[in-house]
Amino acid sequence: MEKPSFLPPFMFGLLFATFGVILSAKYSSITVDQSALLALKSHIIHDPHNFLTTNWTTSISVCSWIGVTCGSKHYRVTALNLSSMDLTGTISSQLGNLSFLAWLDIHQNSFQGSLPIELTNLRRMNYLDLGNNSFNGEIPPWFGCFSKLRRLSLYLNNFIGVIPSTLGNLSKLEMLSLGGNQISGRIPNSLFKCKELKFLSLFNNSLEGSIPTEIGNLTLLKTLGLGLNHFKGKQFLRLIDVNFLYSRKTAFYKAHFGKIPSTIENLTTLEVIDLAYNNLSALKSHRLLLLINSNITTLDALVLKLRGDKISGRIPNSLIKCNEVTALNLSSMDLTGTISSQLGNLSFLAWLDIHQNSFQGSLPVELTNLRRMKYLDFGNNSFNGEIPSWFGCFSKLQRLSLYLNNFIGEISLTIGNLTTLKAIDHSNNNLSSEIPSTVGNLTTLEVIELSNNNLSSEIPLIIGNLTSLLVLYLDNNKLTGEIPLVIGNLTSLQSLYLSYNKLTGKIPLVIGNLTSLQYLSLSNNKLTGEIPLVIGNLTSLQFLHLSNNKLTEIPSWFGCFSKLQRLSLYLNNFIGVIPSTLGNLSKLERLGLGGNQISGRIPNSLFKCKDLKFLSLSSNSLEGSEIPLVIGNMTSLQMLSLQSNKLTGIISFLLFSFLLLNLCNLFT
Repeated sequence: MEKPSFLPPFMFGLLFATFGVILSAKYSSITVDQSALLALKSHIIHDPHNFLTTNWTTSISVCSWIGVTCGSKHYRVTALNLSSMDLTGTISSQLGNLSFLAWLDIHQNSFQGSLPIELTNLRRMNYLDLGNNSFNGEIPPWFGCFSKLRRLSLYLNNFIGVIPSTLGNLSKLEMLSLGGNQISGRIPNSLFKCKELKFLSLFNNSLEGSIPTEIGNLTLLKTLGLGLNHFKGKQFLRLIDVNFLYSRKTAFYKAHFGKIPSTIENLTTLEVIDLAYNNLSALKSHRLLLLINSNITTLDALVLKLRGDKISGRIPNSLIKCNEVTALNLSSMDLTGTISSQLGNLSFLAWLDIHQNSFQGSLPVELTNLRRMKYLDFGNNSFNGEIPSWFGCFSKLQRLSLYLNNFIGEISLTIGNLTTLKAIDHSNNNLSSEIPSTVGNLTTLEVIELSNNNLSSEIPLIIGNLTSLLVLYLDNNKLTGEIPLVIGNLTSLQSLYLSYNKLTGKIPLVIGNLTSLQYLSLSNNKLTGEIPLVIGNLTSLQFLHLSNNKLTEIPSWFGCFSKLQRLSLYLNNFIGVIPSTLGNLSKLERLGLGGNQISGRIPNSLFKCKDLKFLSLSSNSLEGSEIPLVIGNMTSLQMLSLQSNKLTGIISFLLFSFLLLNLCNLFT
């Protein structure tokens, strides 16, 4: 039988010595990490939530500290996430001792100062987010030494100087965000050597010059933000107003320029192109649209936004052939003509916005093919004829805007089929007849705008079903009858405009249920009686118009509206005196009490409203020997109308100290 082997005694000693060295190295290394983090903690001068104050202590393991992640193999700090902790302080140089650190995220704090060069020791770094702080100085050129870096975010700081050319060494970089700083100079050509870039944001800086044609090398790019800079030249006249959003399948390219470089056609992974509000009038033959159609063809979805661009003319056929388009924004482009029936071929289209152009004629029935449609805005054009009944086929529609056109006839009953609708705007047309009862089916509606039409009959009772309503505009129509009691069901309502109709009766008590109301306009009707006490429940009111009715007596409790900015009560049958409690309306900017039968003196308390810009007390029976001297408190006053009263005496010299004051209507 084979005998067991034994280690010689000296080998045991060597083994224990080796183990001791390894163990000592392990704990000495984590001690180094602990010291580095405690040094960082000592540089924090404000920790409002006590995240580090109470947690980063030597009584517990470093790897249990908040924001700290350790590797399971080497037991070293590999990640540090202190984002959104509202910390204030500087970055200590000892942070460079975290030699295993690969992930550092401290965005959305108030770190300041410059970045210590010792951070160059962090050669494992692949994720670095220092965004939304107050770092200053130049962007360090030694960032180029992070050969493994995939994400670098320095946005919303105070960095100055130029973009270091050494960033071109970051061959693995996928995301670079430098927006919202004070960086100047040109974009270095070396930056476009980073061929793995998918996200590049340089917006809101002071960059200048032209955009290098090497941008075409970034064939994986999905998001490019270059706005709010000073680019110019033959390629790009000016880049401003950038906004970008991104997700797995969405990216925005939005900038302001004159000529689009041909190399943009190499960016075949772009999924959203937003060129809104540019100067694209020189874009001959709509070359961009041709490039999109012929080159960017592998998209799951394409969003094309050209709003505000003065391309003018008709919608080009090349655009209509972009079959994968899911959203199309051609608003404010001076486009003319009629809507092509071929637009109905864009079967993936879910968002169509062509508002503020000069389109005319009727809408083609082929648009019924767009069954994915969720957002439809045809407003501010010259479309005519009746509103098509086939709008009812858009079962997924959430917004329908047809305002400022020449539509006539009735609102179709089929509107009741749009059960997912959240907003409807048919204002400023020539619609007649009544509001259809099928509107009551639209229980998800939040906004109804039907003002400035010729709608008649009474406000339908089914309006009470729409309990999600936030905005109801029915003003400037020919509606009759009383304000229905079901209006009290709309407890989420924030804006109610029923002015310029033929409504009669009293203001219903149920108005007091609308405690979220901020804007209430019932002016220019035939309402009678007193203003009900329950109106006092509407403590969020900012705008109250009850003018040109037959209401009586101004309530003293009007002084409870602490947020009120505009109060219009002129041309009613109000009698009695001006309540002194109106002086409590500290935010009041406009007060109209003219054309009533108010008597007595102007109360001194009224002149406590120091934000008043417009004050009309004309055509009443106010009396007194002089205008109160306290009017001098109203330093914002621009218009004062007191004519057709019984006031006597001299005009106070204080009135002439108001530089903006219009005194034309002071007295008759």
